[in-house]
Amino acid sequence: MVVLSYQVVQFPNTNIHRCSPSKRHIYHPGGNVIRCGIAEPSGQPAPMGQKTKYNDGVFEKVFMSLFARKMEKFSGKPDKATADKKKGLFDYDYESFVDVSRRVMQGRNRIQQQEVVREVLLSMLPPGAPEQFRKLFPPTKWAAEFNAALTVPFFHWLVGPSEVIEVEVNGVKQRSGVLIKKCRYLENSGCVGMCVNMCKIPTQDFFTNEFGLPLTMIPNFEDMSCEMVYGQPPPPFEEDPVAKQPCFVDVCSVANPNSSICPKLQV
Repeated sequence: MVVLSYQVVQFPNTNIHRCSPSKRHIYHPGGNVIRCGIAEPSGQPAPMGQKTKYNDGVFEKVFMSLFARKMEKFSGKPDKATADKKKGLFDYDYESFVDVSRRVMQGRNRIQQQEVVREVLLSMLPPGAPEQFRKLFPPTKWAAEFNAALTVPFFHWLVGPSEVIEVEVNGVKQRSGVLIKKCRYLENSGCVGMCVNMCKIPTQDFFTNEFGLPLTMIPNFEDMSCEMVYGQPPPPFEEDPVAKQPCFVDVCSVANPNSSICPKLQV
């Protein structure tokens, strides 16, 4: 999803450039600190089958709340326990953000889910933003690499830790790929349909069609990692391997174990 958030604070000059498991920050030469948010002792996402623990700060919760509130008007009624407690701006957490996404998905087909996300994304931007983006970032190698570099800190709250990697686009090697180590959205939702319809396809389409910068997202449902390739046009849905992906039967609350393909991927 195209939701950008990061928190930068001043820190004394240091030559260390690492993610500290104890303090959960990335220290950059020059004095800036970007929050990592991982609360695991190892500082890395939890192994497959376990849910990674995060320590979200104020900025992360604000963006979760802003996005969740935008999506609320498209969602169904929450359960009674949730409805009885009116949430303030800082009351949303990642679980409630995912819950809103799940309610948006219910009762809508694949295309309708994607259209909701598109409307939400457009509502988060100031007027004329897509046109300005096209002027600033024409579909060049530089633009693809620049946006890949921005993705790592800006999307951390949404997808978890990631890193820029080298990929090949049209026969040219460039550092316009982003490897998401274990997608926070996928591991928290546990739903193939939500991953594809509420994140992958809308994000690809938004960058490709609204911003004019091609983007392909390649989720790995074996380990919940994901590769983003800026500059590479996405394939038609029918030709994308995700179109044939079955449910996560053991972890998805709406999974259909009798279907060879996730029902939410079918129109």
